[in-house]
Amino acid sequence: MSVYKLKILSNIQVSDRYWHMVVDASEIKEKITPGQFFNLKCAEMSFPFLRRPFSIYRINEDSKTIEFLYLVKGAGTVHLTYMQAGNYLDVFGPLGVGFELEEEWDTILLLARGVGIATLAALAQEASKKNVKCVAILSARSNNDLLATETLQGFGAEVYKVTEEDGTSDVEHVEKLIETIFQKHSIKAGFTCGSKRLSRLMQKVTTKKQIPGQIALEEHMGCAMGVCYACVCDLQHEDYVESVRVCKEGPVFDLKKVVLS
Repeated sequence: MSVYKLKILSNIQVSDRYWHMVVDASEIKEKITPGQFFNLKCAEMSFPFLRRPFSIYRINEDSKTIEFLYLVKGAGTVHLTYMQAGNYLDVFGPLGVGFELEEEWDTILLLARGVGIATLAALAQEASKKNVKCVAILSARSNNDLLATETLQGFGAEVYKVTEEDGTSDVEHVEKLIETIFQKHSIKAGFTCGSKRLSRLMQKVTTKKQIPGQIALEEHMGCAMGVCYACVCDLQHEDYVESVRVCKEGPVFDLKKVVLS
C-alpha cells in the first residue's frame, strides 16, 4: 500500500445521487484485486479531516485506469464532486483483502444493493476474464440508481433488477428469484455486498445449498490501516466469536462466518 497522487481523467454526475470517477493508475505498481478499496482524500483542506474508503468499480489494465462509482451522501463525497478532470486525487491503497475466485466455480451468483453494486462490478469484470458466468441480482431504491446494469451486462452477466420503485426489492421476492435462478443455473458460489437484509438472505441460501459464499462489508473507517479499531465486525468460529477489523482482515470475508446482526 502506498500514497499516490493520481490524475483525474473524468468525474461526472451519472444520476441524481451517483457520480463516476476515472483516474490514471499507471503509477500504481501493486496488484489491485476486486473487493479491495482505496482511502481517498476528498478535499485539499482540513475539513473533512478523515479520508473516505471507496471500493473499486472497474480495474482497466489495458488503459491503466481505475474507476470509482460513488454515492454523494455527506461532506466528503460532496467535496469530491468539486474535483475536475486534470486535478490530482490523493489516494492511499490498495487496501484490504479482496474476493477470491476458485477455478471450479464456473457460475457464480452476485447479490448487491446500492453502492454495493459497484463493489461487485469489479468482481464481475474479473470473472469475465476467467470465463466465469455471473448471474447478478441488483437492488436499489429506483431504476435510476441501477447504474451498473449495463456494465455487468457488458461483462456477460445475466442481470435481474429489483427496486423499491417497482415493489420488487423485498426479501421474500428476492428469495423466490434466487430459487428460480438455482433451477436454471448450477451456481457454485455466492457473493454479496451493500445490504444486511440481503446479505442475511445470501447467507441463508448458501448454507442451505451448501456452497461457499463471500461478503464485502461496508463500514465507517477512521484510519483504514487497522490501527484505530473503528471498523470491527464479529466472525463466528466453531466454539468462539472473533472480533476483526474490516479494513485489515476484510473487507471481504467468508459469508458463513460473519455475524450479521
